[in-house]
Amino acid sequence: MLFWLTVWQIGAMAMENSVVFVGPLDMLRSLTEQMQEGEFWHSVGNSLIKIMGGFLMAFSCAVLTAGIAFRCHWLKILLEPVIQLAKSVPVASFVVLLLIMAGSENLSVFVVFLMGFPIIYVNMGQGLDHTDPDMLEMSRVFGMNLGKRFLYIYRPAFLPFLISGSKVALGMSWKSGVAAEIIGVPSHSIGERLYMAKIYLDTESLFAWTLVIIVLSLLFERVFLRLLEKFGGKAWKGERGM
Repeated sequence: MLFWLTVWQIGAMAMENSVVFVGPLDMLRSLTEQMQEGEFWHSVGNSLIKIMGGFLMAFSCAVLTAGIAFRCHWLKILLEPVIQLAKSVPVASFVVLLLIMAGSENLSVFVVFLMGFPIIYVNMGQGLDHTDPDMLEMSRVFGMNLGKRFLYIYRPAFLPFLISGSKVALGMSWKSGVAAEIIGVPSHSIGERLYMAKIYLDTESLFAWTLVIIVLSLLFERVFLRLLEKFGGKAWKGERGM
């Protein structure tokens, strides 16, 4: 990391054009100055709540829907074209359509939901499909109730798939959410600050806000995945150690 930061700084010093390219020192200076403003934290908090909210709604709805579709095969068939459509339509098309329908204020929430739902739904469904049928047969023979079957048979089967899908969905959530804010330009958002940096050719702010997005994305991913791992308990820890 130190090596690449040094290369970055040397490259910026050699170019000597702060409009086109800036180094890490200039970026950190700009970030430090903006962190002293209340508007900075307002924008960060507003975008964080909306993007996190959109992802959590997508996660909850996708897990629940995948569970129901696993039990009701007709629902799985019915949802297949919708999931394929959601996976195929470009983010920009969703953004423009939702901007017309719902306005810019909560645009990132809807876009993040639409980007995250199919990813988590598909991974959750694949995990449930990989449940060991012999284990299920044994649970029926011994009269194991649904709660215990979920904890000791279904959970170890779907959790690795769910965590893998969540990693992809979390990354897509921040990319699509901020992209939606840049297009819709809602007030007090990270997307608005990036848009203004583009208008005023403020490359230092552009790099600074990009760093903020990366840090927020990594922190949210670490916290969320840690919670999922705790939900997995000993079964998941044992699988990771293999």
